[in-house]
Parts: sequence; structure tokens; C-alpha cells
Amino acid sequence: MRTIVVVGGSLAGLSTARALRDQGFDGHLSIVSDEHHRPYDRPPLSKTFLAGAATEVEIALEAADEDLHADWRFGIKATALDRSERRLDLSDGSSIVADGAVLATGASPRRLPGTSRLAGAHVLRSLDDSRSLRDDLSSGTRLVVVGAGFIGAEVASTARSLGLDVTVVEASRHPLAGPLGAEMGRVVSSLHADHGVELLCGVGVHGLTGSDRVTGVALADGRVVDADVVVMGVGVRPNTDWLAGSGLAAADGVICDAFGATSLASVVAVGDCAAWYEPALGRHHRFEHWTAARERGAIAAASLLSGGTEFRSGRPPYFWSDQYGLTIQFSGHIAAADSVVVEEGSTGDRDFLAVYRRGADPVAVLAMGHGRSFMRWRRQLATATIPARQE
Repeated sequence: MRTIVVVGGSLAGLSTARALRDQGFDGHLSIVSDEHHRPYDRPPLSKTFLAGAATEVEIALEAADEDLHADWRFGIKATALDRSERRLDLSDGSSIVADGAVLATGASPRRLPGTSRLAGAHVLRSLDDSRSLRDDLSSGTRLVVVGAGFIGAEVASTARSLGLDVTVVEASRHPLAGPLGAEMGRVVSSLHADHGVELLCGVGVHGLTGSDRVTGVALADGRVVDADVVVMGVGVRPNTDWLAGSGLAAADGVICDAFGATSLASVVAVGDCAAWYEPALGRHHRFEHWTAARERGAIAAASLLSGGTEFRSGRPPYFWSDQYGLTIQFSGHIAAADSVVVEEGSTGDRDFLAVYRRGADPVAVLAMGHGRSFMRWRRQLATATIPARQE
């Protein structure tokens, strides 16, 4: 394998490109990015960068002297993949022929219908998104966040620290039930009320009000919540439409084995566009988290360079969220759990560690504070063998 193309220039693509070089690939490396910016870190976009406390230089992912000896193509999208000819077609009319391909095209945020041209109505995924939202927060006084997931919660926390009145609207009756379970989701989402943020649960959104600029959020029950700025945190969809006709197996993301290999030889996928097989869950799953994007690049690179004969296992999924001055950490597989017990501290004090188990076996851990204990449990989960759940 003498030529490899990485499609996607964010954390997952960059991490895989680095791993390819670290693992001995010295051939021609192309990296195609649909953004015009060099790689940057996304977590600060809803926190320190959004608050104006971090600069673009400070959130850069590359060191000043880093050189992967790669052919970077910025501001260009991949439009088609033809593996019979080993060709990647690009939006500028050019193409790249390569022996191997890494798909790291990420995901795009969903928007409420009819909001793409409404001033003050934002999604948050890119550096440009965060810049635009930051400008609006500096002049607004009332923010409504649609969706009480982690991105929405972090934006709410940041906006509250900037002095805005904040309301969070969540269609589910149990915020964060998906990533944390209903019980722990209620505990974490109670941070909103602790800091003067109104949380409206169990109510859908009919749409946004306003003609040229947003003036409010119309709820499904007939109420209207006034707003100068609205942030839609209603999930993402993997960027895989361009792969239609490639023969690549895809559903909610590119279908991969447990090491990033796809249904096409010499093609691997990483990051938010990739649905890796998770033995602990007994199914394919996309992990939309920073750590997965960073760590799985090395696993996918080894699979690609070895032709699928070298297998490197990864650590259990891990993510964190900074909200209202607190750090929430989670590691493991919530879907593998049957129970959850608070083992240290108190949920009422927002200072605790909870362990999720299947039967007697620990499968996940959640903490607010208790950093040392959390790291000890995370190391324990990394060495544990969780039997596959059949679904």
C-alpha cells in the first residue's frame, strides 16, 4: 500500500493520519477536508471558545512544528467512491486514486424545518457555527436551547455564565436518558434548575417564530417561549450520502467491524460517520464522542495497513461534559447495564460516583467530581471482559 487518502480533516481523520505515520506508512498521504480551517478541537466550541475565553490558536489540534508530509485539500468535499478503480471523486472536479481509504467525514447537525435562513437560529458543530453564535450571544438577552443533550446543556451553561436568561426545551420526559439512563439523567439535568435555567421537559417544538429573525420558540402545547437567540441541539446525521453507489454497507453510519474495517477491502471508517461493531452491545453503534475519534484512529490504521490481520482493541467509550463549573465523566456501555448504584458521595450534593452493572459485573461508571475514583474504575473497566449482549 503506497497511497492512502483520508476523507475528513477533523479529529478522527487527523488522528488516523498520525497513526498511519506512527505505524510506519511512508507513502503518499492525502487528506481531504470540506472545511477551510486547519484541524481544531470541537469541545471548546460550546464552552471556552463560545465564551470568548479561548482563541482559535489555542484550540488548534496541530502543533506548530507538526508535519505529516500530507497533501491537504481544504474546502473540498468527497462526492463519490469507486473502489473498482480505487478512485475518490471530489467536488472541485478532480479525483484521487489511492490503494487505501479512511472515511472520517463526521456528521451534520439536524435543524428544525424552515430555519436555515432565519437569523438568530443556530446549530453548533463547526468553528464558523461557534463564531456566529458567540456574536449573537454578545447582543442577546434571551436564549432558548432546543434539546437537553450534552451540547445543548453546555451552551446553556456558557450562556448563563454570560448573563443571558436561558430556557432549555426537551421533548423527552427524561433528559439524558439515552447516554446516562433515566435516573442519572435526571440528576445531571437538574444542574439547569440549580443555576436558574428553566428546563421544560416532555414537550415538543412546533417551530420557530419570526420572519427575518427569530423571536421565539412555538411549543407543541401552544405556548411560545420568547427568544433573541435559539440553538438547536436535536442530534446529528452521519455524512454518508456521498457514498451511495459505492457498494459500501451503511445504515446509521458506515458499517464497520470492531476494528474499523468496512465491507470494502482497504477501506476503514472512523469518527462520527462510523458505526463500529460493539461486542458488549451485540450490535453496531456510533459513538459521537471526542475520545472515540482520537483513540480509534490507531485501531483503524492498524487494520488498514495490515489488510485486516492486525487487531488492536480499544478502551471502553469515554466522554465528559463541563457544565456550570462541574465536570461530568462517563465511561463504559450504558446499554449493557441492568442497574446503577451510587457508591460514593451524594447526588443531592452533585458530588458522587455511580457504578452501572449487569448482574454483578460493572459495565459503566459516571461521576461528578471524584476524579481519582473515576479513573480507578475506568482502568478497571478497560481490563474487564463484558459478555456480548444478544439483541
